[in-house]
Amino acid sequence: MDVEGGAVQEPRKKASWGWQKGTLLLAYQSFGVVYGDLCISPVYVYKNTFSGKLRLHEEDEEILGVLSLVFWSLTLIPLLKYIILVLGADDNGEGGTFALYSLMCRRSRMGLLNSLHAGHGSVSSFNNDELCKETRSSLAIRGFFEKHHSLRVVLLLFVLMGTSMVIGDGVLTPTMSVLSAVSGLRIKFPELHENYTVLIACVVLVGLFALQHYGTRRVGFLFAPILLSWLACIGGIGIYNIFRWNPTVVRALSPYYIYNFFRKAGRDGWSSLGGIVLCITGAEAMFADLGHFSKLSLRLGFTIVVYPCLVLAYMGEAAYLSKHREDLQSSFYKALPDRVFWPVLIIATLATAVGSQAIISATFSIISQCRALGCFPRIKVVHTSSHVHGQIYIPEVNWTLMSLCLAVTIGFRDTEMIGNAYGLAVILVMFATTCLMFLVITTVWNRSVLWAALFAAGFGSVELMYLSACLAKVPHGGWLPLLLSLATLLVMSAWHYGTAKKQEYELQNKVCLDHFLGLSSGMGLVRVPGVGFVYSDSVAGVPPMFAHFVTNFPAFHRVLVFVSLQTLTVPKVPPEERFLVGRIGRPEHRMFRCVVRYGYKEGRWDHFNFENQLLVKVLEFLQLQQADGDGERCSTGSGEMSVIPAAPSQAVVDALASMSSGEIDYYAGSGAKKVRFEELPAAWRREETMSEVRELLEEREAGVSYMIGHTCVFAHESSSAVKKFAVNVVYGFLRRNSRRPAVVLGIPHTSLIEVGMVYRV
Repeated sequence: MDVEGGAVQEPRKKASWGWQKGTLLLAYQSFGVVYGDLCISPVYVYKNTFSGKLRLHEEDEEILGVLSLVFWSLTLIPLLKYIILVLGADDNGEGGTFALYSLMCRRSRMGLLNSLHAGHGSVSSFNNDELCKETRSSLAIRGFFEKHHSLRVVLLLFVLMGTSMVIGDGVLTPTMSVLSAVSGLRIKFPELHENYTVLIACVVLVGLFALQHYGTRRVGFLFAPILLSWLACIGGIGIYNIFRWNPTVVRALSPYYIYNFFRKAGRDGWSSLGGIVLCITGAEAMFADLGHFSKLSLRLGFTIVVYPCLVLAYMGEAAYLSKHREDLQSSFYKALPDRVFWPVLIIATLATAVGSQAIISATFSIISQCRALGCFPRIKVVHTSSHVHGQIYIPEVNWTLMSLCLAVTIGFRDTEMIGNAYGLAVILVMFATTCLMFLVITTVWNRSVLWAALFAAGFGSVELMYLSACLAKVPHGGWLPLLLSLATLLVMSAWHYGTAKKQEYELQNKVCLDHFLGLSSGMGLVRVPGVGFVYSDSVAGVPPMFAHFVTNFPAFHRVLVFVSLQTLTVPKVPPEERFLVGRIGRPEHRMFRCVVRYGYKEGRWDHFNFENQLLVKVLEFLQLQQADGDGERCSTGSGEMSVIPAAPSQAVVDALASMSSGEIDYYAGSGAKKVRFEELPAAWRREETMSEVRELLEEREAGVSYMIGHTCVFAHESSSAVKKFAVNVVYGFLRRNSRRPAVVLGIPHTSLIEVGMVYRV
């Protein structure tokens, strides 16, 4: 028995070691992606904190008070709020503002995005959340939001505001980090003119954005060692400064020094919070980048390495300042021993690139999510890695960010004003997360409202204190993130509103199947050879675009497949549940509908494989109908269809190959395969099934065409001036200047049929 028990335990030990090894590897990789923004903060926190009226207070009490505020801010916000609590609110492993919102969209009707795409209840990702017993408070809050549509609109705008602030952070983080690191040159070369530091910072920024098209996969292997070297430098130098200059700074860890700081500094101390808040910049990135790692790996990396090194760095700098108060405006570089100055300066410059890369990649990811959920115009998304989907590159966004970074660097030139803008953007995103977490705790986790109120009051009060200080600096640079977020919010909300109105019009004006079939029989329609793919957002009935085409040109293909591509409020849709296929009308009509579902973190395949995949799914649907004997159960009266999830089967592949003269590519899990078979499977030997399959393949050989709507959306004449401005001006401008749907889908231009229509919404 002992021998058998030992044999059973051995594989368990190997599996446990493999799991631990994988977690440690993820924790190592996270240093190159997640913590860069947070770890570069010691370069500029003390400089920005003592840049205002607080420079008049240079006693030990003020210096220790600032250190105490920094320590407790790092402890409460990044460690306690994000690492311990907020990471638990993941959306199937994904984090960020949209992850919190998608949780509420799925579990209730509090969100607006879930109303855009119906028919997703069968996706397992929607139903795998752990359900807790609903409380009275959760039912009351959920019912209050569901009852008032205006509250749901405000909630969506609030989410978009938080997302806009993160995008604005993508402009301010590279500017602040690179300019602060390069300014260290003036420590060794005091006569160096400010224009030269600005020029060097601009060169670094241009180089940083120019490398983005290579993708993080090619250059990312350098990031983790650079940041670990940076953390080792600031942690070791912090220990050195503590023991050399003032070991008693350890007593500043007591919250008493915060009270003493405000008692002595008064209003000037409150104003300095706009600089202290910079010590927690990048905390939101730990939650936003959760999808690339695991919760345990992020918790290990932060608590064991990042948090101790940051605390030591801030304590060492405070110890140096307590003996060198004249160096308050350049304390970080002044506190460096001469022997390590140049190596640390080089590593600091590289570390700023790492931190900037993290927020730039996060900006790409967030905008890609917004685009997928209909909250951002159609743009080009390039996947730079075939192994990791999250590694993407968006050319339009990249060059826009670079232009804005250069404009801010040249226009502001001063890290103090940039710091004022930076702090406001950061704290607004954190406060938005706190408010959303209150709703998640009550309506998704179904916890007591008292726990949610304790969370919101505890962290919200700290963030509101910082926010009040940052708002006071709006005239001194704080207006920049507000302007950037307002412009981004206008774009996102106008595009979402126009898209929602367009889909609402199509839903209300879809053509009933009975009416369409009756109209078709009375018009003498001609069925031309070939297969026609009709792309629309409709999941039921006949889209108005196709009815408009048939009315003006009474002919269409012998085989029709209505295709609807939908993005659901889940990160990923399981491959076996991606396709829903059904028949429209009777079998002799040869009309099918295919709904293809994606998660908001997923990309789409290249068009050639996608076309073959659609045909495989239609044949799989025919096989399932044959196996179940439900070929005559499709409704022809009301337009309902028997929707069957289709997974590739060997019988379908055999049928495709045996009835086709050539080879066919199809996508199955790990990649595309080419098959050629010679025998007809027994499952397909019934004459009626063989006839339908043979006809489908023959029509495919005759040619494939793609039909898509080219719509112009205008507000109705009786609409308000605000609606006309939003739809006719803003949405119209964005639609004309965004990428065309056919280009986004990769449809070949020679096979494209565009149907022009005007929607009055």
